[in-house]
Amino acid sequence: MRDFSPPPYRIKMVEPIRRIPWKEREKALLKAHNNLFLLPSEAVYIDLLTDSGTGAMSHFQWAALMQGDESYAGSRSFYRLEQTVKNITGYGYVIPVHQGRGAEQVLLPLLVKHPGMYFISNMHFDTTRAHVELAGAGALDCVIPECHDVQSYHPFKGNMDLCACRSRIEGHKAENIAGIIMTLTNNSAGGQPVSMENLKQVSELAKEFGIPLIMDGARFAENAAFIKMREEAYAEFSIREIARKMFDLCDIFLMSAKKDGLVNIGGLIAIGDDEALFGQCRVRTVAYEGFPTYGGLAGRDMEAMAVGLEESLELDYLTHRLDQVRYLAEPLRRAGIPLQYPPGGHAVFIDCKEICAHIPYDRFPAQSFCNALYLESGVRTVEVGSLLLGRDPQSGENLESPFEWMRLSIPRRTYTYAHLDYVTEAVLAVYEKRESLRGLCFEYEPPVLRHFTAKLKYV
Repeated sequence: MRDFSPPPYRIKMVEPIRRIPWKEREKALLKAHNNLFLLPSEAVYIDLLTDSGTGAMSHFQWAALMQGDESYAGSRSFYRLEQTVKNITGYGYVIPVHQGRGAEQVLLPLLVKHPGMYFISNMHFDTTRAHVELAGAGALDCVIPECHDVQSYHPFKGNMDLCACRSRIEGHKAENIAGIIMTLTNNSAGGQPVSMENLKQVSELAKEFGIPLIMDGARFAENAAFIKMREEAYAEFSIREIARKMFDLCDIFLMSAKKDGLVNIGGLIAIGDDEALFGQCRVRTVAYEGFPTYGGLAGRDMEAMAVGLEESLELDYLTHRLDQVRYLAEPLRRAGIPLQYPPGGHAVFIDCKEICAHIPYDRFPAQSFCNALYLESGVRTVEVGSLLLGRDPQSGENLESPFEWMRLSIPRRTYTYAHLDYVTEAVLAVYEKRESLRGLCFEYEPPVLRHFTAKLKYV
């Protein structure tokens, strides 16, 4: 019997799912132009495409939905959400937005003061990099070297490389650095956490050069749980206390609440004490998201988010959350499948650069494995590699990602351990025939965030 932690909840409502026959899956993938984002959900059996907005809400959240105040301005639900965010972060100013990329669209251009500026990050995720570039800036990644040794253990592979970060600041000059973005947990690195000590050192570096420090904290609670489990100095602190210490080290908080907000839609901008920046964000929010007390959300969504943010800080929930990721990763690793180790907080990241070494990076090896897994089992996953990374904005050449991940993202409170056993068997089945997998090229390539809507064909 495999070891697992029983869920800290019981099931009250279920949603039927169905595995369609292989021939139907083949037709569905062809109709989707070999891009799993373009599949209808009815064609998917177990959906591990993303953990963003795909989780299950609690009965407390569903009850809160009924209390939503849908006033256009001054909604009671906004004030409840605002107070919740202030209590958790200690920040003075809060703006809701429709999701994380709404927060990026509002904030990041305000920090780009002139041409030739850069954002530095432990690793930018796809939408963050896109919004950095749309704002006219460059995106520089400085994750620690240990992150790239995927099969060796390091407790905090999401950490910023402090020497590389300082070198980038000094090389480009501090006045040309628009901000330092710490992604917690570090999604592109494999959902890997950042230690409190590393965050402290980055905070000191940012203060030394007068650069704003931004927490991209979609998974801030998961990161806090890793700190409690792996950083001895914080073993006796509560998740809420650890999270507060993380926020104290940063100036600005951006969040897709579709992750650790435990909701299906929503996001946040929270600012510590910069009233002028808050005012600028409010102006852009009106133009791009909606009135600042609803920010593209219904009142009921803000009510659910206020409850979800509190629930995400519960240790029992987080223990089970991280255990599901571990449970999926361990048998795959024992079977010899290369993956980012130790597993991160929201997904298992499988190294398709090694598995499909016969497929060049610009023929998207991880996408090939993802498609094969869907055909094999009806399980939908996502490529996080060179297809997602895109092209160099200057040369137009395909960028080679340091990783060619197949990401198996586990939605929160949604699937059972039996579902994960099924996924394990399916991955192993495709791995056995990995040498027969073929690369892909474009039939249609969008100019921005191409992986979402591209049309692909086999080479």
